[in-house]
Amino acid sequence: MDFKQLYDQKLTTAFDAAKVVKSGDWVDYGWTVTTPVAVDAELAKRLPELTDVNFRGGILMWVPEIFKIDEPAKHMTWNSWHMSGIERKAIAQGFSYYAPIRYSELPRYYRESQNKPDVAIMQVAPMDEHGYFNFGPSASHLMAACETAKVVIVEVNENMPRCLGGTEEAIHISKVDMIVEGDNPNIAEMGGGGPATEVDEAVAKLIVNELCDGACLQLGIGGMPNAVGSLIAKSDLKDLGVHTEMYVDAFVDIANAGKITGAKKNIDKFRQTYAFGAGTKKLYDYLDNNPECMSAPVDYTNDIRSISALDNFMSINNCVNVDLFGQVNAESAGTKNISGAGGQLDFVLGAYLSKGGKSFICCSSTFKTKDGQLKSRILPTLDNGSIVTDTRANIHYFVTEYGLVNLKGLSTWQKCEAIISVAHPDFRDELIKEAEKMNIWRRSNK
Repeated sequence: MDFKQLYDQKLTTAFDAAKVVKSGDWVDYGWTVTTPVAVDAELAKRLPELTDVNFRGGILMWVPEIFKIDEPAKHMTWNSWHMSGIERKAIAQGFSYYAPIRYSELPRYYRESQNKPDVAIMQVAPMDEHGYFNFGPSASHLMAACETAKVVIVEVNENMPRCLGGTEEAIHISKVDMIVEGDNPNIAEMGGGGPATEVDEAVAKLIVNELCDGACLQLGIGGMPNAVGSLIAKSDLKDLGVHTEMYVDAFVDIANAGKITGAKKNIDKFRQTYAFGAGTKKLYDYLDNNPECMSAPVDYTNDIRSISALDNFMSINNCVNVDLFGQVNAESAGTKNISGAGGQLDFVLGAYLSKGGKSFICCSSTFKTKDGQLKSRILPTLDNGSIVTDTRANIHYFVTEYGLVNLKGLSTWQKCEAIISVAHPDFRDELIKEAEKMNIWRRSNK
């Protein structure tokens, strides 16, 4: 097959590609850094003529042009598999909605659901000599979306890193309907949530003390996981492995410090496995053509069976708040959507099933409101409308700057006592009074 000839046959303009989308269509719009740019700009011009166009994507890293049209709610919905700040703002405008699902289930959902995409549009790396367009650092669920879409449009970006893997990390030109050559924008960068605070550092020290040589790591996004990564890079730990949902800058720092070899991994030995990556240019440069890094679909990375197959698996994630029953909310502030289910529960469950594995849910004990009031992140019960990401039966280790407690298997009063022991001292007496009212407090408050 002459791939260059086929490429020329399928090459079109962003303007003509945008004409494929019709009223009522479901349009997949990539994932993180693969969200389209050139076709998005043309589709934004066309969208005011259309109604009820339903887009799907997630973790938007810039505001798409389709969001900027007049009265977008009259013409479209944005359905997010995982929310970013951009998508949270769009909720208030009445056209963005979260689609609750365990992230690991996405590929199967696409392949088995009746709600298949009419059109799939995404940025990709340039075609290689074998006719493949690489999905960059976003293998995730994109192959499943392409497999099930009626029309597949790829937007080539010469700056997209080529992320190696071996399964579902690229699409062949024979499965592509239209090719658009975009303006090759720089790959969008995502920071780590700001520099680590003193609280982040305190939590990180508690967690790093629980790690061992040969441990396999999963890190979430944010200051605390990045602080953990920084401490690991400076530690004496060795032969660490990586198997994670999201590849973040902290892993690059740990690898460059010589701490990651993957030599002790039970599966994917010597390789750092991930479903998608988002970070700074340092991260994209590291992932590009790096055979040590394995880009894989999310139904593999986040599968409890994959996670539990790895000995000494260490899962480290953030949350919004926790109540005295041990229910973890990592998704909302009451009814206000913040994030999504993602893979947190998969990793909490998988890490506990791993031989020697541990999962850590961490957060600062308090936060300040806009008017400067200090509030506890540990609550008697979750606020009305808050989402339970991890049930009280699943939480393993809970960590704040005041300590680390193992909650697995504890009776309600034991669990309550342990959680209050790592709350901010200013709130402990009040939490005890509330626990007494709920009949889950056994000891005196002294």
